[in-house]
Amino acid sequence: MGQNLLEQLKEMTVVVADTGDINAIEAFTPQDATTNPSLITAAAQMPQYQEIVDRTLKQAKQDAGEGATSDQIVSLAFDRLAVAFGLRILKIIPGRVSTEVDARLSYDTEATVAKARQLIAQYEAVGVSRDRILIKIASTWEGIRAAEILEKEGIHCNLTLLFGLHQAIACAEAGVTLISPFVGRILDWYKKETGRDSYPPAEDPGVLSVTNIYNYFKKFGYKTEVMGASFRNAAEITELAGCDLLTISPALLAELQETVAELPRKLDPDKAAQSEITKLHIDKETFDRMHESDRMASDKLTEGIHGFTNALIALEKLLADRLKLLEGNETLSHAAEDVFRVYDLDGDGFITREEWSGTDAVFDALDINKDGKITPEEMASGIGAAFYLASV
Repeated sequence: MGQNLLEQLKEMTVVVADTGDINAIEAFTPQDATTNPSLITAAAQMPQYQEIVDRTLKQAKQDAGEGATSDQIVSLAFDRLAVAFGLRILKIIPGRVSTEVDARLSYDTEATVAKARQLIAQYEAVGVSRDRILIKIASTWEGIRAAEILEKEGIHCNLTLLFGLHQAIACAEAGVTLISPFVGRILDWYKKETGRDSYPPAEDPGVLSVTNIYNYFKKFGYKTEVMGASFRNAAEITELAGCDLLTISPALLAELQETVAELPRKLDPDKAAQSEITKLHIDKETFDRMHESDRMASDKLTEGIHGFTNALIALEKLLADRLKLLEGNETLSHAAEDVFRVYDLDGDGFITREEWSGTDAVFDALDINKDGKITPEEMASGIGAAFYLASV
């Protein structure tokens, strides 16, 4: 019997788990992993994690000092929870964990740098080297400039919400460690724009985007790693076999593991080096011009930052409610309903993938009937059982 697709993929690509689920990480043995506000939101609502949430809130309140507001305490607690879950993942994986900077800082270079330094200081305070951490930052011009500063300090960065070649080149020129172009979200945009139901894997717009970025980087010798992310199906993954890294949800990891077939390498640095590509330089004027002319990249970056912000708002409300409960001021509100209202942007009673936007792994876990929409009932169920699929 031959090798399964996952085994073959690991021979040419670093596989990263798109989840914070400890069981999934142990089952699929990825090199790297990530955590983010959506995953922490999931964990914060589960009984088995109440102790760590409560302990973190109490310590944050104590450290914030007398007179600190609830917002200040919650902000401090969020950063500490992100690091706590990152530390837990690092005990299992041999590689790096990505920890996200507040999306609301995406257009503020100085604030992003300050927050990244704070996160790294927390990891280093408990003996974890900064080489095992990737600071996750949105690929705005300001975010890329922040990453350039951080990389010079030995703080490695993962630039996310990346949809256009101009963003990728700007990251490479800034010396960023890793970029995460979003394959599935690019496909989502083109399907909605064109009205098409599907694309053949080799013509998938997200696959083509990552292929172009990979070839450009290898052609011109950039060290920035390319990590394809946000996959909608296994065919997108196999079309990118050979990419530096691919971050894959537990469901698709399982599908690859269960499929025995030959997996040819599609992306190759030697072939890329011989391709005919024109080199570009991306200054701010060029970046802004290319970003404005690329409606897909512009739409998806704005939407993604909005989605990540929504995830933070949901988590902050949960932590604020929990803090009130700990202080004896009131009981917890209905968490599922509160989170649902945050994401149901148009108030139609459903959350679409575009509205959710923050984390694909969590959306997939909540979309129980796989119809592309989350109902209030699915959300309520997901707070307990389905959310476990994508929580720490």
